[in-house]
Amino acid sequence: MDYDSLDRLLRPGATPDAARDSAAGALADIASGTRELRAVRHPLGFLCLPLVRDGTRGVCVHLFESGVPAEPTAAPMHAHSWELRSLVLYGQVINLPVCVRDRAPEPTHRVYEVHSEQSGVDELRPTSRLVRTEPGPVHTSSSGDTYSVRAGEFHATVVARGEPAATLVLGRSLPGRTDLSLGPLHGGGHRTVRRLCDAEHTERTVRTALRRVHDEQRG
Repeated sequence: MDYDSLDRLLRPGATPDAARDSAAGALADIASGTRELRAVRHPLGFLCLPLVRDGTRGVCVHLFESGVPAEPTAAPMHAHSWELRSLVLYGQVINLPVCVRDRAPEPTHRVYEVHSEQSGVDELRPTSRLVRTEPGPVHTSSSGDTYSVRAGEFHATVVARGEPAATLVLGRSLPGRTDLSLGPLHGGGHRTVRRLCDAEHTERTVRTALRRVHDEQRG
């Protein structure tokens, strides 16, 4: 598995089968213990499997499970410093775009910068930027669908009816960009933590995800 190959497989007009097969192969290696990789519990309430890191580019699988709640202080409305393209491996993923307006007379949120450390700590720092938010058009993606989110685009991601879902995610960081989130007008800085799962939990969760991917492959 490499970024360039998956990038070609996820371009408009391509069928999802080859990319899903590639993801299934990577999951099988983790589930069997052939590849030692531990899932990361993300503060927004999903597990991340970091499969490829190639400079400013990366490939992950995100697993949305009912037993992985978001941290209470996590900010669901956020904007990446990187371009995102995702293939839904199973389930349904709902993207909720957020339109922000600067210098509005009645702001609703403050923009926070998110600075991530190698240790897994994310520090959210309040900025002076105040915005007014409005919901954008809801976009639902089902198994086999591919969707994109531009760098700097505020959004929130949820899964349909709390059911399990998984996505194969390609990301490419852009120079000069910072991860952002939307928080309370008068909130202070705070931290969230991305925690490593142990090997047993990772393999057990990945085995369950792999069975669901195989169910989709059989159609």
